[in-house]
Amino acid sequence: MIIALPVQDGKLCMHFGHCGSFALIEVDEKSKKVLSKKEMTPPPHEPGVLPKWISGLGVNLIIAGGMGLRAQDLFKEYGIKVLVGAPANAPEELVVSYLNGTLKTGENVCDH
Repeated sequence: MIIALPVQDGKLCMHFGHCGSFALIEVDEKSKKVLSKKEMTPPPHEPGVLPKWISGLGVNLIIAGGMGLRAQDLFKEYGIKVLVGAPANAPEELVVSYLNGTLKTGENVCDH
């Protein structure tokens, strides 16, 4: 499984489409272990670009602080699950919490 997280300054970026990079973290769900991590620079933010790009990377899940409803719908069309309302923590910390079933999500911080 590959999990994508928008990152800014080493922490989860609260505004999905305006992050500096994406952390792509490959995990083994059964053993709950991180297998690999890489950061990638996204293409310029335009409607519909990020869902296609992220889908092409083999991502299964996105953990985000905030994301617009239209973007969430586009990711669902690509078969990518989206979790919003995650705190601005380090990507690895969020992924480990998700794998352990302890990730606490709040409200979607995006209002569009």
